[in-house]
Amino acid sequence: MANDREVLREIWDGKLPICFQLDQEEIMEIQQPDPFYVMVPRLSYFPLVTDKMKRHFLRFISQENADNEMWLDYNGQPLKWHYPIGFLYDLYCGNDPQLPWMLTVHFTKFPEDILLHCPNKDVVEAHYMSTVKEADVLKHRGQVMSTMQKKDHNQLWLGLQNDKFDQFWAINRRLMESHGDNEGFKHIPIRIYADDGVCNQRLVNPKNTDGSRKVLQQMINEIYPERINVKLKTHGIVLPLDTPLQWLSEHMSYPDNFLHLCLC
Repeated sequence: MANDREVLREIWDGKLPICFQLDQEEIMEIQQPDPFYVMVPRLSYFPLVTDKMKRHFLRFISQENADNEMWLDYNGQPLKWHYPIGFLYDLYCGNDPQLPWMLTVHFTKFPEDILLHCPNKDVVEAHYMSTVKEADVLKHRGQVMSTMQKKDHNQLWLGLQNDKFDQFWAINRRLMESHGDNEGFKHIPIRIYADDGVCNQRLVNPKNTDGSRKVLQQMINEIYPERINVKLKTHGIVLPLDTPLQWLSEHMSYPDNFLHLCLC
């Protein structure tokens, strides 16, 4: 069970300053719109934190585009809304940090071949809950989510959406508990990303064959046997290689219950 509450709180409170700028080609007014600055939770998703920003820019674009789906890019790279914001920052700026993070806002030329459509927040919720259920299958064979009631699922989602730590963790702690005598998850929900965004997802056991706790370095040796000096980053932190995977999963997972790690 995740019991280092201070660590959980520090991760939860992580914020990123972002500067949103409207694509110059889409500005229809003589007056240039001011950039829109905002602090956003690292653990959240862009569709949950961009309503005010969208209203700010709508009056500067062609009204025929006002109902189009908005999307974001960083240096020409479209940002996938279904990934947590902090992970996207670590992926694209982890080796060259810049603050505030300068992002471009678009209402036209939606990159269909790269981004999923997100017409409303219900789509974000559906994707989020699906990912949590996938993580629970890996950890507990799906036994925790299947025994929760609809109101528990709603509380989990609303805690994340409204940035309410206690509301979220009152439910999420159940997903972080070990079941049975094994004192660990069946597998660790983990996704590792190269700097081009390609994801490597493997079945990772939290224990070695001798029953000892597996640490990060041992997992790296298994997944990348040909590489040396592999480092992994999450939440802006380069992880110590002697960190047990079970502890990482309990304390450093994103709200979707996955560890999202970036190669660096």
